[in-house]
Amino acid sequence: MLLGALEAGGTKMVLAVGNENGEILDRISIPTETPVITVPKIIAYFKDKNIEALGIGSFGPVDLDKESKTFGYITSTPKLAWANYDIVGEIKKELRVPVGFDTDVNAAALGEATWGSIKGLSSGIYITVGTGIGVGVYMNGSLLHGMLHPEAGHVLLSKHSSDTFEGVCPYHPNCMEGLASGPSIEKRWKEKAIALADRKEVWELEAYYLAQGIANYILTLSPHKIVLGGGVMHQEQLFPLIRSQVVKLLNGYVKTAQIADIDNYIVPASLNDNQGIMGCIQLAKMELL
Repeated sequence: MLLGALEAGGTKMVLAVGNENGEILDRISIPTETPVITVPKIIAYFKDKNIEALGIGSFGPVDLDKESKTFGYITSTPKLAWANYDIVGEIKKELRVPVGFDTDVNAAALGEATWGSIKGLSSGIYITVGTGIGVGVYMNGSLLHGMLHPEAGHVLLSKHSSDTFEGVCPYHPNCMEGLASGPSIEKRWKEKAIALADRKEVWELEAYYLAQGIANYILTLSPHKIVLGGGVMHQEQLFPLIRSQVVKLLNGYVKTAQIADIDNYIVPASLNDNQGIMGCIQLAKMELL
């Protein structure tokens, strides 16, 4: 069974063909330009691949309500060329195959739930920390949707008493994305994260903010596993700092086997940075079930 996968990111699109076992058989990347430029390239790639279905995990916000007139649209994105764009409809019209659709981070959570660290569990969350911060939620065996979808990268945090940085989010002065994303690290410290690896104070502050968000997710969603990925999380020294800060913030209130084994509860992404595209393969597969 050949399945198409499209991981539609804000800066690049990853296009792949895989099988029902999550194996990636072919893959290319193209820059995310305007729909007029980008979508014909997507269609051309998949047109002769004989795929039975396509899964799309997209940057958002997106409309996931199948009863909505704008289901399958990218909606109020700051990427104005893509605002209110029917990405599912335009691609489906040309490829004429079933299309599964969700957010890019929900797709990554699904990848981890199907083949990675969340496999076999009824719940888990995937957090990407990179150009932005996003949270995919797998709950009771399915991806979490509501009136929209989780936008938990924008949870509001308490700023560190020594931090005078204004944040980079245009909507919130103190949300997690604004204070802890890759661009916020670069703007605060005047260097890219990769050049700051030996600066202990950088990662202590980063962990302070990420741990606040994670503690809130534990208290509200009670996931069985928390997986962290994205470019910033390649700084592996963050993991012990985050774990100890989360334990400190919970302050003994949540007593579970998972919290007691925190090193195996808050973990790195397990699929070699393929969790997003593998989740898109599973979205495609689910359209055929």
